[in-house]
Amino acid sequence: MPEAPVVETLHGVAVTTSAGQQVLHATPDQLLDVVTALRADGYTMCVDVCGVDYLGHPGRTLPAGVEAQRFEVVVNLIHHARRERTRIRVQVPAEDPVVPSLYDLFPGTEALEREAFDMFGIRFDGHPDPTRILMPEDWVGHPLRKDFAVGRIPVQFKGAPAAR
Repeated sequence: MPEAPVVETLHGVAVTTSAGQQVLHATPDQLLDVVTALRADGYTMCVDVCGVDYLGHPGRTLPAGVEAQRFEVVVNLIHHARRERTRIRVQVPAEDPVVPSLYDLFPGTEALEREAFDMFGIRFDGHPDPTRILMPEDWVGHPLRKDFAVGRIPVQFKGAPAAR
């Protein structure tokens, strides 16, 4: 697996750049500390939290010392005064896909974390409402996982008009 050169470290984690953006590579255990420090540095807006399933693509470029996992949580923060965007990439193991919730720092992440759980099965520890947001409550599985069986099962969503 090729390794990207580590440019530096910031708040105890490896930092690289991608498309002109600073990218921090944190572990699940480091995520809250890193986001707390960035918020104190002036990154006052979280614009996205999403999941990625890298099943079948284990050879992606990561800095030395960062071990690739099946899942990744990507967090995007904005520093308005400096007009900067910073990305945080967190490798999440398939066996126990859990990262801490950012809800207490950025309440706007509530729906984003629920979507990542619903679509990928990544749990956000400490989330106030860890329930499905897009799929029906009785849905089995997580449809954006690469190993999710795609079938021709019609899905009837709550409140949808009846078929004619």
